[in-house]
Amino acid sequence: MVRDRFNVSANTGSTLGSIAATGYGLTALCIGDKRGFVAAGEARKRALAALQFLWRKLPHHRGFFYHWADINTGERLWDSEVSSIDTALLLCGILTCRAHFQHSEISELAHNIFNRVEWTWLSEDTPLLPHGWTPELGFLPYKWDDYSELMMMYLLGLGSQTHPLRVETWNAWKRTTFEYDGLRYIGSFAPLFVHQYSQAWFDFRGKSDRYGDYFQNSVIATEVHRRFCLELASQFPDYGEDLWGITASDSVNGYVVWGGPPFTGPIDGTVVPSASAGSLPFAPQPAMRVLHNIRNKYPAAWSRYGFVNAFNPLKRWFDTDVVGIDTGITLVMAENVRSGFVWETFMKNPEAQRGMKQAGFVAKP
Repeated sequence: MVRDRFNVSANTGSTLGSIAATGYGLTALCIGDKRGFVAAGEARKRALAALQFLWRKLPHHRGFFYHWADINTGERLWDSEVSSIDTALLLCGILTCRAHFQHSEISELAHNIFNRVEWTWLSEDTPLLPHGWTPELGFLPYKWDDYSELMMMYLLGLGSQTHPLRVETWNAWKRTTFEYDGLRYIGSFAPLFVHQYSQAWFDFRGKSDRYGDYFQNSVIATEVHRRFCLELASQFPDYGEDLWGITASDSVNGYVVWGGPPFTGPIDGTVVPSASAGSLPFAPQPAMRVLHNIRNKYPAAWSRYGFVNAFNPLKRWFDTDVVGIDTGITLVMAENVRSGFVWETFMKNPEAQRGMKQAGFVAKP
């Protein structure tokens, strides 16, 4: 498993593992193998060990995994929930490994782990999927009902052969239209990452469903966020064309869910590198301008694992941690904008193709 976070200053990390970060980590192994960042055969060996652990040892309920687990034992930590979205992030990494490595045992394990997931249990009495379940309390009261990173989860469920979601689930969640500075897009009251995560793996380019083109929607949402940050420069003079990007992250006061528009959270001038990096395919030149600037001007924001999670030039604060999912979206989207490798690899999976077909996606003329 991949740790939820790691202190790059002290070079230490806890045993708290994240199944979502593990999904990104498995995808990273494929990128590392493809580009020669990992020794030949080593990436495949590590991917195989991870899948064996997930299949044989990591506790699950009806195929869904607990959000947090001990990286060594798989033991559930923090009384965490069986998480629908974090299991989906993990499954995306698993399917990427299956398509890339073309290895018989990896393929079999990936097939078994995916087919064990009982999407029909999750949606037994509702077309809207709950956030999770705990053995102590049952289903959590919150539902995935607004546009967000939920797309990957519904598409995976629609693509299942063993426990498929009903097509109506794709149409059940809300697609609220927002407008900012004359630009209209589907969004929600949430940080920028909601426009990124599903598209780390699912390739929406040149496709649309009955509601629209989600790739172009993320292009517009990224531009809106950039303009939003530039507007905030009157309050936070560090923001500008060379430095923008706010999404859920660490801060000088702890972890904060912030972003916009609309203005969300106690924004204080903090910059989150994964906000622009995660949008690289949607705004290549503006995002690279920011990332080059951070790399060149703020050396304390760089570590052996890339950018630290966040920093605040106004307060002269630099995070000591990297966070798995934010480092993950940075790596995956960097490779997608450079080569399209993750999109092309993941979309070879019949589950991904079937899910998009069931949801009504067609190529745009």
